[in-house]
Amino acid sequence: MTKTQDETPRKKGKAGQVVVWALMAMLVVGLGGFGISNFGGGVTSIGRVGEREIDTGTYARALQAELNALSAQFGQSVSLTQAQGFGIDRQVLQSLVAQTALDNEAVRVKLSVGDAVVAQQITNSPAFQGTAGRFDREAYRFVLDRNNLTESRYETALRADIARQLLTGAVAGGFTSPAVLTDTLYGWVGERRGFSLLRLTAADLPAPLPEPDTAALQAFHDANIAQFTRPEAKRIRYAALLPETIAADQQVDEAALRKLYDDRIAEFVQPEKRLVERLVFPSAEAAQAAKARLDAGEAFEALVAERGLTLQDIDLGDVSVQELGAAGDAVFGLEGPDVVGPFDSDLGPALFRMNAILAAQEISFDEARADLALEQQSDAARRSIADRVEEIDDLLAGGASLDDLAREQGMTLDSVDYVSADPAPEGIAAYPAFRAAADALSADDFPEAVLLDDGGVVVLQFVETVPATPIPFDDAADDVAEAYAAAQTDKALSSRAVDIKAAVEAGQPLGAFGIVDRTANIAREGFVKGMPEALMPAVFQMQPGDLRVIETAGFTAVLQLDSITPAPTEGPEADALKAAISAQAEQALAQDALVLFSNALTAEAGIFLDQAAINAVHAQFN
Repeated sequence: MTKTQDETPRKKGKAGQVVVWALMAMLVVGLGGFGISNFGGGVTSIGRVGEREIDTGTYARALQAELNALSAQFGQSVSLTQAQGFGIDRQVLQSLVAQTALDNEAVRVKLSVGDAVVAQQITNSPAFQGTAGRFDREAYRFVLDRNNLTESRYETALRADIARQLLTGAVAGGFTSPAVLTDTLYGWVGERRGFSLLRLTAADLPAPLPEPDTAALQAFHDANIAQFTRPEAKRIRYAALLPETIAADQQVDEAALRKLYDDRIAEFVQPEKRLVERLVFPSAEAAQAAKARLDAGEAFEALVAERGLTLQDIDLGDVSVQELGAAGDAVFGLEGPDVVGPFDSDLGPALFRMNAILAAQEISFDEARADLALEQQSDAARRSIADRVEEIDDLLAGGASLDDLAREQGMTLDSVDYVSADPAPEGIAAYPAFRAAADALSADDFPEAVLLDDGGVVVLQFVETVPATPIPFDDAADDVAEAYAAAQTDKALSSRAVDIKAAVEAGQPLGAFGIVDRTANIAREGFVKGMPEALMPAVFQMQPGDLRVIETAGFTAVLQLDSITPAPTEGPEADALKAAISAQAEQALAQDALVLFSNALTAEAGIFLDQAAINAVHAQFN
């Protein structure tokens, strides 16, 4: 079967944290688990907390719901084995243990709800509504049957679920964030800082670094051999059929080429255009006054700022004479950048600034023919490959080898030592679909066709694992020289930065040693383009006037903290941020209290887990 993407998902951030789990939600999400019906041997629970058992079906449905959620997140089916790699089974089990401990406590304190509450929950549930939008008993029975539940069993579980929610509400409700906590967190989050940064380069060194001799480079190579070692790789043999390799063999339809040229004539024949900005005014008088100020020497940018706009706001881009309406002739009459107007526009009287002239261009059919023909042939090649994919799949299913595919389908045979972490893959390894398939490929896999994003197809076969191998000095000489120069430059710049720091501490200004970049007001979570991650933590650890040397590979700078601006104590923004911080703190306190409460209940009641029963549940997913 043809693969279009990797079947082994990579985790996208933190897996969904399993919290106190509600049976109603699991019924709706977990409908995919209807095939889990029994676990043999009369096993009905996977363990117990106190006197309360953890039902095998409940565990299976919770596990299935998490698999469904992961599959939706990754965009492909996720197996239990893959989910276990993320610890999902442990999270589900921990959640159910906490839930069962709460259920056990609710029974102990005789906390329950009446039939009317249970009935209301059932009749109001969207999962049990029919086409009329009201509770439908047949829909109710159907959903329960799909989840291998009887009405009695479900209603008992629902009653326990509602009682548990009452218990957790009593434990987690009513928390208030202490004012001192909110104020402290707000002061930490809302603080702003200003700093100066002198970045050093090789040009800032007192003298150029000496050229290394071969012995120095050889010693550097030997001392840093890990840097000059080819990483472990998968040797992969593959058969590929790419549009670019068969495009030249496709026939060219001259009539179709001519029609394609005519249909896209706007790409090939373009009138003269001009880069124009339009500044609109509320009245003709205001526009005339602005033009007079320009004629007197005032900057156009000052007028833009006065209107509360930016140059991006007034940019029209490249426009034709027709698109400018009444201003067209005047703008296109200019021989160089200038401002004309005012003229009426669809937004009111406006001044028009012309910034550049884009000359008209005309590409004839004969000039465009080669590119159009290549485009037509490439499209034909992609269609030809698409027509062969099913046949390639059938050949593979019948046991055909890569050599058979090359012989019968004209595919190209080659091999590659594939490294997953290669930052700049080349050739066939540059295709994302190839890399995804190569990452998942193992010695036990049968060759399968993989579709590439340009319409090509490739079949991969694992050959062997190539161990990490040191690169001989002669083969790595250029890389060694480059790395040596970078290392020596970093070392010299570090020493220079220390000297500058000492000089500034002795009273010299930082600006005396080069161009200083100043950031006046930045938040703790702020970002400065091109700066290392170590910069912002350092900024928020310093006091005004402090100096630090910031060093990472290829980056050396002297940092000076200029100012600390406390978070504002009043205003709508301050109030909103404080309210958000307070709400988060209250939620965290409530969650911590609930975790501590359920842990204490579990410890007091005692817990028993039947690993054989858990394994039996897992076996149903394989």
